Amino acid sequence: MCGIIGCIGQGPAINRIYIGLLALQHRGQDAAGAATHGEFSHIKKGNGLVADVFKSKNLERLKGTMGIGHVRYPTVGSGSADDAQPFFITAPYGIALAHNGNLVNYQDLKRELVKRDLRYLNSQCDAEVILNLLSRELLSVRAGGFSPDRLFRALKPVYRALNGSYAVVAVIADRGLLAFRDPHGIKPLIFGRGRDGCCIASESTALDLLECPERWDVRPGEAVFVDRRGQVKRRVISAGRRPATCIFEYIYFARPDSVIDGIGVYEARLRLGRELAVECARQGLKPDVVIPVPDTARGAAQMVAEFIGAKHREGLIKNRYIHRTFIMPSPAERALAVRLKLNPIRDEIAGKKVLLVDDSIVRGTTSREIVSLVRGAGAREVQYALYSPPLRFPCVYGIDMQTRGEFIARNRTIEAIRASIRADRLVYQTTAGMIRAVGSGRSGFCTACFTGAYPTSVPARLMKGIEKERKKKKESF
Repeated sequence: MCGIIGCIGQGPAINRIYIGLLALQHRGQDAAGAATHGEFSHIKKGNGLVADVFKSKNLERLKGTMGIGHVRYPTVGSGSADDAQPFFITAPYGIALAHNGNLVNYQDLKRELVKRDLRYLNSQCDAEVILNLLSRELLSVRAGGFSPDRLFRALKPVYRALNGSYAVVAVIADRGLLAFRDPHGIKPLIFGRGRDGCCIASESTALDLLECPERWDVRPGEAVFVDRRGQVKRRVISAGRRPATCIFEYIYFARPDSVIDGIGVYEARLRLGRELAVECARQGLKPDVVIPVPDTARGAAQMVAEFIGAKHREGLIKNRYIHRTFIMPSPAERALAVRLKLNPIRDEIAGKKVLLVDDSIVRGTTSREIVSLVRGAGAREVQYALYSPPLRFPCVYGIDMQTRGEFIARNRTIEAIRASIRADRLVYQTTAGMIRAVGSGRSGFCTACFTGAYPTSVPARLMKGIEKERKKKKESF
């Protein structure tokens, strides 16, 4: 999971890119970067939050009316500054590129580019692989000069080569802004137009800030090109695949004020809460108070409380200056971060049967600490309810849970999970309830981390390679 944005239009593009990246900061806190083009191409990137990477002098140097930006949450690569995006290549034309997603066949593609094409890759990031593939194919169609049609033709073999999730933005020097989305639409990508020009971003919340009232989702398999005059060309490069938007976007990653593929995230979480409430009632939970684990679970907790007739209270107060614990790499960091991030309101907890509503449990470290925190505040009983089903399968598309051994639910029963996190009761959402709630009658989601049904081909050797890379990265912390 990362956040991307591309802007082209009137005035300095970096002003809009910077604002957009701040709106997308929740999608990645590890690194940030931007590339712009005016008379020359400019790039700035590094580890840290957006406000830490970009100072006034950097923003002044990033000149030009078109550019792209990125916030990183590392999945492939070491997470060093060398892997920060965007990446830039000089030929043909000069291209800067950034992406959100994860290539299943990254290692195979990297070996091919190095051995067959003699291309030197300077990072362990799959965005650099996409950039070099695009460069190679554009060189092959360069006869006759640049045109959107030749650009779209060059993308066809790129699509055939890539396996995985990818939402891409790129600046082609003196030509325009390019964006494209994988054939299943696993990662979100939305186009917006306002009085200052066009922007393409991971979430609609960035377009709200940039005042882009005209907007539409980039379709699965579609590429969009905006030239320097603001003319927009669209073409579906790869059609006929089953749409599979990542359902975890609605459960956890996306901001509640975003709309992804026509579905409001907040409204989806309300419906998830209603479905969870039905399951809680079926299992006979009768709490005195329902408390959300902030921030994602607020809407769902409200719906649970309304349905089962319990009080809804804010019993855990969040320190907003602590990073998202799910993104933190080590168990020790996640456990400490919970205590730093959450503090209980004892008067709302002491002596009561407390039902905690949360989005999911991955490894169990965070949930165990939250249960301990609430119990320490005097709760008579701590019940735990999740508005997603048990996570059991590794995500290969860009979520930081890529090894089977990391899942608390992988080989455990619900009762064993309950004992592990030390809750008195534990209730999970059903898979059918999750899909029904998010889709509101629609289908077309990637649920692989819950069901093991991957929308793309994931050969066993590639799965093993991904897990090996992930374990190696974990051991480095």
